[in-house]
Amino acid sequence: MPKPPPADSPFWKLFHLGTRVNLVLFRATKGKVGGRMGTSPILLLHHVGRRSGEARVSPLNYLDDAPDLVVVASKGGVDAHPAWFHNLMAMDSTEVELPGGERRRVRPRVAEGAERDALWPRLVEMYKPYAEYATYTERRIPVVVLEPA
Repeated sequence: MPKPPPADSPFWKLFHLGTRVNLVLFRATKGKVGGRMGTSPILLLHHVGRRSGEARVSPLNYLDDAPDLVVVASKGGVDAHPAWFHNLMAMDSTEVELPGGERRRVRPRVAEGAERDALWPRLVEMYKPYAEYATYTERRIPVVVLEPA
């Protein structure tokens, strides 16, 4: 099984810089620039650091499964979910920004069983790197449903 790059690698430093640039472009253009990664739409997820208490924003690929939005907790590490996932699951509700400047209040939950099995292939079809990333880890990558709050 291939291993992802170490957290302090030039790849991840460039990734985090790209994330900050994407945030600025997304907000400045209401998602016209920075609102897609390839063919996949991007939303901005607001969350609060569990330890730091600092407000954070993460751009994430999403699937519009009206009235819900669906995201994947993929790149945290080989054996760990990403920090934003832990932060989000510790919150009762939060806000997302969608292309066009729309903001929605949402409540997170993890899809399980048949619901997850139905959503996963749709997410992989929308953003193919999810399938590749799943080969880097033995953990079950969470599919998160953001329901209207």
